[in-house]
Amino acid sequence: MESVEALVAHIQGLSGSPQEVAHLHNLLKQADCESLRAHSAAFVQFLAHLQPETHSLGYLYLLEAFVTSTANLMDHGGRDLLVTAADFLTACSADQIRLAPDKFLNVCRVLKDQVMQLNMPIRGIAPLRAAVRKIQASPEQLTPVHADYLLLCLLAKQYKAGLSVLEDDIFEVDQPRDLFLYCYYGGMIYIGLKKFPKALELLHNAVTAPMSSLNAIAVEAYKKYILVSLIQNGHVPSFPKYTSSTAQRSLKNHTQIYVDLSTCYGNGRYVELESFILSNAERFQSDNNLGLVKQVLSSMYKRNIQRLTQTYLTLSLEDIARSAQLNTPKEAEMHVLRMIEDGEIHATINQKDGMVSFHEDPEQYKSIEMVEHIDSSIQRLTALSKKLTSIDENISCDPAYLMKIGRERGARFDYDDFDSVPHKYF
Repeated sequence: MESVEALVAHIQGLSGSPQEVAHLHNLLKQADCESLRAHSAAFVQFLAHLQPETHSLGYLYLLEAFVTSTANLMDHGGRDLLVTAADFLTACSADQIRLAPDKFLNVCRVLKDQVMQLNMPIRGIAPLRAAVRKIQASPEQLTPVHADYLLLCLLAKQYKAGLSVLEDDIFEVDQPRDLFLYCYYGGMIYIGLKKFPKALELLHNAVTAPMSSLNAIAVEAYKKYILVSLIQNGHVPSFPKYTSSTAQRSLKNHTQIYVDLSTCYGNGRYVELESFILSNAERFQSDNNLGLVKQVLSSMYKRNIQRLTQTYLTLSLEDIARSAQLNTPKEAEMHVLRMIEDGEIHATINQKDGMVSFHEDPEQYKSIEMVEHIDSSIQRLTALSKKLTSIDENISCDPAYLMKIGRERGARFDYDDFDSVPHKYF
């Protein structure tokens, strides 16, 4: 390998036009990884002579060689290097770093590991958020950085920061593990924000995603899926048809205590559910789910009150307390008021006689805001439908897919095999 000074000179002189950057890339690849790592200790001082936004590709090669070859970064100016890495991820040129995506991902991983080791995950949030956008070819692409970013948001309890990537529609996935972690961590972030419907959506995706063998992420996701389903809907739905046979066959066996909790919840008896939770509290705690389990318990009051709205038009607070298994009418009033405030029931309380009147949903779907919301939803669903049609067409013409279908049928292709392929591709 050339001297470090000569390599830095190449980086400084060949970081302008795309042609120059391509030539620089060839030079850097010729300086093989082992040679770069052997000289990595000398790279740190030379990084000061490079600009992350201008010399991104060369800067990346030198930075990655150092951070992946140094056993303990904290003993080699690790805190200063964290600042250097964070500044690089924020300022670097997306076009240049995409030429060496594996090295970029290595830098992101080291940054994530180091801020976790320092117990300061919040320091990695802004750099990794920038890194997600830099490495993505489009907002629809899922990258390995997504999961690392969401993990730091969880550890730092900066749940709203996670929404910046969770609100994107993802259609392109390279590695299944990235998808499972994205859905699992994303579901946990929405749980932290009390957005249970969105949490269910992501956890559902983790549980029903294609899998040839059961994985630990799906098992943990299913545990939380059961708990959030009970909190939000009062029951756990059965697996949809498209769930893999592996998940349908094995998930419940690995989450039996949660299945039993769901069965106990369905009986509607608060004391019985409370006793079950107390006797298994240590197990729930070891899964880091005890907090959610306690929310399941408290949601039973709400579920019992909601059942009453389906049967009665008016009911006294005393009767509500008795039916919902609350201790006093005052407790019943507190729960009813909270549910009215959250829009979970529509009711009025007569303070004079302590009677509660249940009403129909007053929404007439005529307001400007509601019409705009419906219109926005229709437009989004239309765009999603077009996207799914396009994906289906591409899969229908994919040689690997067609070969797999042919093998499963155990016969050679004939013209009928191509009926589902759009005519525009012929």
